[in-house]
Amino acid sequence: AVRDGCAETLTYTRFPAAHWRRIRTNNAIERLNREIRRRTRVVGTFPDGNSALMLVTARLKYVAESEWGSRRYLDVTLLEG
Repeated sequence: AVRDGCAETLTYTRFPAAHWRRIRTNNAIERLNREIRRRTRVVGTFPDGNSALMLVTARLKYVAESEWGSRRYLDVTLLEG
């Protein structure tokens, strides 16, 4: 069972070495989760699920349009070949 998991765990090594640090971690997702958690804690309680969804959606839209969301995460030119 451990040997089976090794191949899956090391899948990121099939990509260019410059990408390894970015794709072997989930730091970007964790950062986004922290940002959403921080915003929802400010509000405290929501009247309904729809208002919580609206807040999260607005924050995700902001992140996607900001410098944080537009920064190149991976250099895809390294994948061409």
